[in-house]
Amino acid sequence: MIGIYGGTFNPVHFGHLRTALEVKELFGLQQLRLIPCRLPAHRQQPDVAADMRLEMLHLACADTPGFYVDRRELDREGPSYMVDTLGSLRAEQPGSGLMLFIGQDAFAGLTSWHQWQRLFDYAHVVVMTRPNCTTPELPAFLRQRVCTERDLLRQRPAGLLFFQSVTALAISATAIRELFAAGRNPKFLLPDAVISYIRRHQLYLSSEQDSECKQNNS
Repeated sequence: MIGIYGGTFNPVHFGHLRTALEVKELFGLQQLRLIPCRLPAHRQQPDVAADMRLEMLHLACADTPGFYVDRRELDREGPSYMVDTLGSLRAEQPGSGLMLFIGQDAFAGLTSWHQWQRLFDYAHVVVMTRPNCTTPELPAFLRQRVCTERDLLRQRPAGLLFFQSVTALAISATAIRELFAAGRNPKFLLPDAVISYIRRHQLYLSSEQDSECKQNNS
């Protein structure tokens, strides 16, 4: 069973990494693929280049067995549609079960995703929820796919919807970028190796900081 965890990862932080580790263990995944998005279809384009976000992911995942950083969306032209990503993975792994992991907020907008119904042709969809969260009202297409037994997901390669509670770490990539811009210390919110990379490459600076750095480097 292979897990898929996508996002802009701008930057990757412990909220991403803790939930990724939890679902890998809970579902006994052979591999969890973290897939950075090149061109988001439903949000603003990240202000940091895709290859740099990829490098930060590599640094964050280097010491975690079973984590695999997958760059396929970076190598594909056009918007990064998850249905295309899952289709390419299914073509490579025809006999493997696939699980797409998404957060509650992303799931709330699932029906606006490009060809969202086809996601279930390629993978199970697992919604990572906050503790004590109640299942929302679902349209019939989703309601008939709800599964409440984790082991049942292993009996089919795709097609089911599962809700899994995970540790809720209130860490936001937006807030982390704001800390860097304000010159504050983001330690304990993301891996030290990622913090060092951000500082070395002078990412997430305020406009004033950016101008000062350019003057110092000129």
